[in-house]
Amino acid sequence: MVNFSPLESLQKGSWFKLICGASYQHLPSIRNLALVYSLAGADCLDVAADKAVIHSALEGITIAQNYRQEAINFGYNPHEVPFLMISINDGEDPHFRKAYFNPKLCPTNCHRPCEKICPAEAIKFNNHHQGIIEELCYGCGRCLPICPINIIDTESQIISIKEVLQWLDILPINAIEIHTQNGHFLEFKKVWEMIKPHLLKLKLIAISCPYTENIIQYLTQIYDYIKPVKIPLIWQTDGRPMSGDIGSGTTHLTIKYAQKIAQTNLEGYIQLAGGTNEYTVEKIKSLNLIPSPISGVAYGSKGRKLIGNILHQLEIISPNNQLEDYPELLWQGVNQAYQLISPLKI
Repeated sequence: MVNFSPLESLQKGSWFKLICGASYQHLPSIRNLALVYSLAGADCLDVAADKAVIHSALEGITIAQNYRQEAINFGYNPHEVPFLMISINDGEDPHFRKAYFNPKLCPTNCHRPCEKICPAEAIKFNNHHQGIIEELCYGCGRCLPICPINIIDTESQIISIKEVLQWLDILPINAIEIHTQNGHFLEFKKVWEMIKPHLLKLKLIAISCPYTENIIQYLTQIYDYIKPVKIPLIWQTDGRPMSGDIGSGTTHLTIKYAQKIAQTNLEGYIQLAGGTNEYTVEKIKSLNLIPSPISGVAYGSKGRKLIGNILHQLEIISPNNQLEDYPELLWQGVNQAYQLISPLKI
């Protein structure tokens, strides 16, 4: 197996991105996710535009460099350093929100379906937590419709683009992903004009937009405005946002979305996201969609959940949450992450 650079992986259709979550801020988990997926061969790690989160991811990437040769000896194929991407938004977006509620309003006899359905285990009722654990919530919204008394709501965050752009001179950020939505064109233009003078400080730029029936019209409007783009451009086809851990069927919409983009004259790489899971690569290979027109796949909730049990074990046995102190757990996690990555690399 040959390990291409991240950009070569994109060009050859073997690009793998881990989405830690645009609003996911659990620092120990982000550190260890970065460590595990770096060693397993991820091309890119996408994290929240938060300095503490970025530093946690960089710590995981740095620790991975110390174990790179060992990973190669075990048969994995890690990059020296994967790309680090941060996500920003041009307005309200479900990826940039947190759920909240007042647990004192919960009836004592409530069976707490919110706690059961939360994929991030961000809702707890025990001796340590009552309600939302903010840093674990990544805004999927599954708890909102299931609350019996409708007390759960969300609060959105708009990222400060000016602050993020200042970080490009002091932090090793390789890529920015802009989250937009159909109907946000004026807002997107404002964000693009701020980013445009800084593009050459980056290795690539990505545009992520959830699927709608007339999405191609909106993406064409965006492309006609931004072209020519002087660095590699990724179109992220966000089919069913934050749903990859639900089941095999969630991958269908992102593939349909990619096929629609492939029929246009939009220049750039196509990368799947939103509902991607362990069935995704098998499906696009069966349809002969990779390495062209699809160049890669991003995994969010599925990628995090895959090693969630290992991170839980670590929390129980380790006061400092440093996965490398427990080699058996570390390499178990790397092997599990590799099962998700390897179908793209073969």
